[in-house]
Amino acid sequence: MKKWLQLLVLAILSSLVLAACGDSTGGDGDGNTYTIGATQIVEHPSLDKAYEGFKAALDEAGLDVEFDFESAQNDTNNVKPISDGFVADGVDLIFANSTPSAMGALEATDEIPILFTSVTDAVDAGLVSAMDEPGDNITGVLDLHPDAIKETVNFIDTYFQGATVGTIYNSGEPNSVTQIEALKEALDGTSLSLEERSVASGADVQQAAQTLAGDIDVFFIITDNTVVETLDSVIQVANDQDIPLVVGEPDSVAKGGFATFGIDYYTIGYRTGEMAVEILTGEKTPKDIPVEYPPEIQLFINKEAAEEQNIEWQDDWDEDAQFVESGE
Repeated sequence: MKKWLQLLVLAILSSLVLAACGDSTGGDGDGNTYTIGATQIVEHPSLDKAYEGFKAALDEAGLDVEFDFESAQNDTNNVKPISDGFVADGVDLIFANSTPSAMGALEATDEIPILFTSVTDAVDAGLVSAMDEPGDNITGVLDLHPDAIKETVNFIDTYFQGATVGTIYNSGEPNSVTQIEALKEALDGTSLSLEERSVASGADVQQAAQTLAGDIDVFFIITDNTVVETLDSVIQVANDQDIPLVVGEPDSVAKGGFATFGIDYYTIGYRTGEMAVEILTGEKTPKDIPVEYPPEIQLFINKEAAEEQNIEWQDDWDEDAQFVESGE
């Protein structure tokens, strides 16, 4: 009887040990739960997709993560306080999903790891000293492929020769200033000319589009957060005036833009999430991970928008483009 009781006790203890092992909350097997402060300058489809991709990478890695998400509501005055709050809460990592958000996070902490994406030029923004020299606590994935603007300009120059290109951007967004400089450089030596309008807020975008409409042949809207958030107002003018609307990313094509040489924001968010897994599990630190460009660009075209904007269809687009339907 005594031996039987001893065996029973051992069996119960073994069961408890196995149950404890199965109860581990950390997907990496160490029982950890991580908290990530996630922030972006504004909520619009491209940034939202990057955030979805980021979360998916962490989920697929099996990590137990709690997210604290804050949008700055397109107000730069909100950026720094959001990151200050993450620091005060002692988050394990900050995901900064835009240039202003990354700048605010880096200003708030030099200790908590920061991963950015949806950033156009991390060097020019002062986030890192070079692509292969990330900061001690910051690195990430850019949203501008080195060839994107050049390819877009070549596309416009090929199919709309001699056109005057109109663009609208917020000069207070460092990422936009970088793109406008790249646009001017790409236009040099082409048959195209440029008309610019700068806006301070989304409320100014429709008027800017209307004032451009009489002077231009093609719109080219870069990945400016202020303008992309209110892109519907530009789409309306483009459709009403039969002006081709070339944009900076596929989500704007899905909203009603005609074409882009763009990237997949979900993909760059996912890659940033993979970096987060390496950092949270202690495999690497931010300074071990060089800043990365998006892996590739692709021509995206919305046929419905082409009809709305009275664009003459070219047969080679059937072979060269990936087609996007409005509302996708």
